[in-house]
Amino acid sequence: MNSEIKIRQGGADDVPAILSILDSAVVWLNGKGITAQWGTDPFTSRPKTVELVEQVVAEGSPWIAEVDGVPAGTLTLTPHPGSSVPPAEEPEQYVRFLATDGRFHGHGVGTALLAHAADETRRLGVSLLRVDCFAGSEGRLVEYYERQGFTRTDAFTVGDWPGQVLERRV
Repeated sequence: MNSEIKIRQGGADDVPAILSILDSAVVWLNGKGITAQWGTDPFTSRPKTVELVEQVVAEGSPWIAEVDGVPAGTLTLTPHPGSSVPPAEEPEQYVRFLATDGRFHGHGVGTALLAHAADETRRLGVSLLRVDCFAGSEGRLVEYYERQGFTRTDAFTVGDWPGQVLERRV
């Protein structure tokens, strides 16, 4: 795929596209045998999760990666983490709901979004970019973030879901 990835600011009108990307990511993960990360049910079938996505998009800065005009990935930056992670002791930007549509996996969409998140964090005059992720599945997602320049900080669990916080100075 040689198409250029374009990243644009999103908004409340993009929630259906964001949820579609998240649903596609669940299908892709499940196809790889990864069911513990985001479960097996689509995001759109879980009202509380839909409400959380809507809330995060409303309070944050959503970004949509497009390939040939098609939404291919998303993330939302917020000035704080979700409820499972304590905020940093300094200003931060926090990556929430980073996902790539299954059709675009392996084409650099996540990398482009994370590079944009670092640029946006710098533009805001903030030097700390953080993210948390699923730490199961042999830590593959943690290693992905490390390849993107993040460093592990705190591990945490929510029920039986293992998580890892990572940070990057920008």
